[in-house]
Amino acid sequence: MDTQPNQKWYMLTSANVADVLDSDADRGLSQEEAKRRLSRYGPNQLADTKRKPLFTVLIDQFKDFMVLILFGATLISYALGEYLDAITIIAIIFINGLLGFIQEAKAERSLQALKELASPMARVVRDGQVHMIPASRLVPGDLVLLEAGDRVPADMRLFEANRLEIEESALTGESVPAGKTAKTLSPAGGENIPLGDQKNMAFMGTMVTGGTGRGVVVSTGMETEIGKIAHLMNAAEEMGTPLQHRLEQMGKILVVVAVLLTLVVIGAGVWHGHDLFTMFLAGVSLAVAAIPEGLPAIVTIALALGVQRMIKRNAIVRKLPSVETLGCASVICSDKTGTLTQNKMTVTRVWHSNTVYEVTGSGYEPEGVFLLGGRQVSPARDAGLSYILRIADRCNNARLSCEDTRKLLGIGKTERRWQVVGDPTEGALKVLAAKGQGAERVKSGQQETRVEELPFDSERKMMSVVEKSADGGFTLLTKGAAEAVLARCSHILWNGEVQPLSASLRHQVLNQTEEMASQALRVLAFAYKTLQGYRPGHPLGVLESGLVFVGLAGMIDPPREEVKSAIDLCHQAGIKTVMITGDHRVTAEAIARQIGLMRGYGQVMEGRELDNMSDERLAEIVEQVAVYARVSPEHKLRIVRALQSKGHVVAMTGDGVNDAPAVKTADIGIAMGITGTDVTKEAADLVLRDDNFATIVAAVEEGRNIYDNIRKFIRYLLASNVGEILVMFFAMLLGMPLPLVPIQILWVNLVTDGLPAMALGVDPPEADTMYQRPRHKHENIFGRGLGWKIISRGFLIGGMTLLSFWLTLRENPDDLVHAQTVAFVTLVMAQLIHVFDCRSQYSVFHRNIFENKFLVWAVLSSVLLVLGVVYIDALQPIFKTTDLSFRDWALILVAAGVPTFVAGIGGALRSGRPRSTAERSMRAVRS
Repeated sequence: MDTQPNQKWYMLTSANVADVLDSDADRGLSQEEAKRRLSRYGPNQLADTKRKPLFTVLIDQFKDFMVLILFGATLISYALGEYLDAITIIAIIFINGLLGFIQEAKAERSLQALKELASPMARVVRDGQVHMIPASRLVPGDLVLLEAGDRVPADMRLFEANRLEIEESALTGESVPAGKTAKTLSPAGGENIPLGDQKNMAFMGTMVTGGTGRGVVVSTGMETEIGKIAHLMNAAEEMGTPLQHRLEQMGKILVVVAVLLTLVVIGAGVWHGHDLFTMFLAGVSLAVAAIPEGLPAIVTIALALGVQRMIKRNAIVRKLPSVETLGCASVICSDKTGTLTQNKMTVTRVWHSNTVYEVTGSGYEPEGVFLLGGRQVSPARDAGLSYILRIADRCNNARLSCEDTRKLLGIGKTERRWQVVGDPTEGALKVLAAKGQGAERVKSGQQETRVEELPFDSERKMMSVVEKSADGGFTLLTKGAAEAVLARCSHILWNGEVQPLSASLRHQVLNQTEEMASQALRVLAFAYKTLQGYRPGHPLGVLESGLVFVGLAGMIDPPREEVKSAIDLCHQAGIKTVMITGDHRVTAEAIARQIGLMRGYGQVMEGRELDNMSDERLAEIVEQVAVYARVSPEHKLRIVRALQSKGHVVAMTGDGVNDAPAVKTADIGIAMGITGTDVTKEAADLVLRDDNFATIVAAVEEGRNIYDNIRKFIRYLLASNVGEILVMFFAMLLGMPLPLVPIQILWVNLVTDGLPAMALGVDPPEADTMYQRPRHKHENIFGRGLGWKIISRGFLIGGMTLLSFWLTLRENPDDLVHAQTVAFVTLVMAQLIHVFDCRSQYSVFHRNIFENKFLVWAVLSSVLLVLGVVYIDALQPIFKTTDLSFRDWALILVAAGVPTFVAGIGGALRSGRPRSTAERSMRAVRS
């Protein structure tokens, strides 16, 4: 096999290309050969040139300016003979650096996992069978199928091109799609043909905008045309977010403030007679502890962990900044079919002989009964109903199947999952027949009696089959659009007897058809004909005439069970839900009413009305419209822009190629994972693995929770750091002894900043997270009182720590170590108690402490680390601590608890108990 990079594939015939690549133009490669080539050529992906080696990430942890100063200070300390202090401080610095390294490495792994989840799929022929595989597993020689909406997964020589058009602007800069052909190209003089003119080639990363195609992979990964470009430039995209950038700017300001305050502390200490070097070491330690250098890494981890939780709820985030925007969404524009509805057509009504039967059940499960006047009836006792079920079963190419999936809960317990293979409408009729005749009978197919099929076409609007009866006769069974079938009928089965189809009876059928259609039901008619002298090949016009009309069936794509609760939750959360569909107005409005979408703004508008409306007029009324029917992709784009012009943050769903502009224009573009095309997924920020509207709402809730959790640990870290600075600052200003020695300051930073802060990043949402109005997308991170909470709690923590130090020192002025130990433990305990207060925007008393088990274990671990340096004899000389009495602990716990208790009481009095309506709705959505 020859895959030379400079091979002119466009000049070779299809047969020659297959020979060169040792591939079969019809069956593709074998699975075994594909595995061998994958091992030889590697994965079909571009090299990620921006990823840092782990060693570099580790070294970067120690490049911070203040850490380097601390390194220098400890070396001086070592030179002066303070060996134990120097070694211990260096050890703490290394432990801090290791924790930072672990945080960054974990964040990088999480982000890499997200990239892999967002990678495209490819339809490949192997061993003569079509498989859907990750595009990264393609190899040279693979036979790949293309259709509109696909992203070309590798460089390919086309063997077939049926009206195939590919948009190649990523390579050529030409935005107009290029028409493709499978013909061999023969340039004059053997000259090279530019990429844009290689009409029989498809290149990796370009988009199929129309038609279908089939071709063989000639290059993968870095050997593709886009891979050659990647050799020349760094194509990897940094996944930073606006919030992270704002926090980086904030961090620089905090560094300046911390350094200035540290200089004041050092100056005040020296002024009051403290040793210069001791004060310098204490000041640098304070600066290291006070600067939240781990904040960006913790933010990244919080975002990544939140995204992982979204994945578990079937939402894949393709672009990390969208996580922040999700929490700001004020309008969700959703498609109807498959998102708000089940995308499983279900027959709910059957009519014959002027009798209406209600059919229960939904989806593809063959569980349901036939009701007449609210009472269950047996279809076997009604000749007309039985005949409808027979036609629904036999005049049908769909197949009903089920598989047993064993549940984890309950020994031996299984769950039967039913599915339809084939057209959804025919699937609905199969399920109807199964409800009346029994699933096993229908599942067997009953195809052995079929002699001939007259397939459906758009002109006849019907399908017929000829089947052989047990007595050797032949019967034509027909189903199709009511008007089309009725026009070919001359008789009707009425109350068990065949009689001529009079004008009066025909009028009754048409009236019933209109009544069903007005209730958003799709109506199909059923008829039959006993064939005399039949032989295969009869003209259609002869067979499909003089039929006996039997009855009607009305079906609908029912709403998803969880959608109504999700829309209620959106309403409570201040999020407007808008249905945008290409379906008919009556159908769209009926579904909208069922799911509670028609509220105060419940107008319905059709696409033709938009065509006659200016953008200015649309912007005036857009907030009053709940349903848009019969709309085109161009209409969707106008609707999104109109909503944005009114200040809304818009989430927009899409699946087809033409939806991509609207999805890309929306603040949050959402693609369907099942029905969506690669083009739409490429433009989207979020991909729904289950195409479910409730998943969008869950993602919005998760987006809000992620942002809230980031605010929580910012509040915790900065309030703690403010407390640490103020203890030292006021002690030096007041001429007091050092309340904390350098090694204690560093130990406080180690045990309180790491695990507890990370645990806040996975905190469950508050009960009323989805009861709040959407926040503004440019909201200050310190808004809604966060800045005041940080400063006030920091003052309380610092003040109570200094008070405990002063009280202990006043009682025994000669035992400075004892007073410093009390201050040290008080500061740690105050921060660890305060972390629980940070979980609620109201009060610590509004949350169950044990709801976040990770946080409980993190706090217990930190407490054990503090107790270790206080009570282990070998560590006491290192950390300058001493044993504490019960009286000391009483003072410590009271002083440490006061900041949180005072803040908690105040918050509880101001807010009262948060409402739980949203919590109940969210439980309904989750279930």
